[in-house]
Amino acid sequence: MNLRIALSDDHPVVRAGVRALLESASAFNENWRVVAEAANADELLTLLASTPVDLLITDFSMPGSRAGDGLSLLGQIKRRHPQLPVIVLTMIGNVPVLRSIADAGVKGLLDKAAAGTELPQAVRAVMQGRHYYGEALRQMLDSVRSGGERDEAALSPREAEVLRLFAAGSSVSEIAAQLHRSKQTISRQKTDAMTKLGLKNDLEIYDYARSKGLLS
Repeated sequence: MNLRIALSDDHPVVRAGVRALLESASAFNENWRVVAEAANADELLTLLASTPVDLLITDFSMPGSRAGDGLSLLGQIKRRHPQLPVIVLTMIGNVPVLRSIADAGVKGLLDKAAAGTELPQAVRAVMQGRHYYGEALRQMLDSVRSGGERDEAALSPREAEVLRLFAAGSSVSEIAAQLHRSKQTISRQKTDAMTKLGLKNDLEIYDYARSKGLLS
């Protein structure tokens, strides 16, 4: 399998580790090449516009770019490159966010901690036209279906994304611009999420985000 891969993560050490892992797997019985790397969303969109690739492996949270990150970035990639398979690596452990990533059209979703053992398997599955969700993340999503984590499951994917961005330091106005929604809509989604979770102020949002894995 001749496979051209693009990597995107805002941590150089992570990119180096993923590249080494893929090259190690390729040394056995695959022909996988990392042909491009990006350190943020702006770089990623630029390289995808100019560099032919067969697969994108990307982080979910890469704050600080004009293009935004998270669901906004995945949506832009889907619109501009609808045929490009995407595998998302993340340290986020929040169920609504994970559900929203899975619903965004990605082909693979892995916990970064499991990439060392699961990524080659995920790449093979995705390039064979199948979806691949890491074992740990599948268990988290299944826990909601069986009735666990009810407070998190009450949030819509968009509400979870608004809380994630707010807890990461973005203002309501900045979130509205990134998600292409009105400030009133974002403010309402933030308020609705706080009501569902019983959060009374911004400090409690930050505490919730840290404790529930909304932040990387």
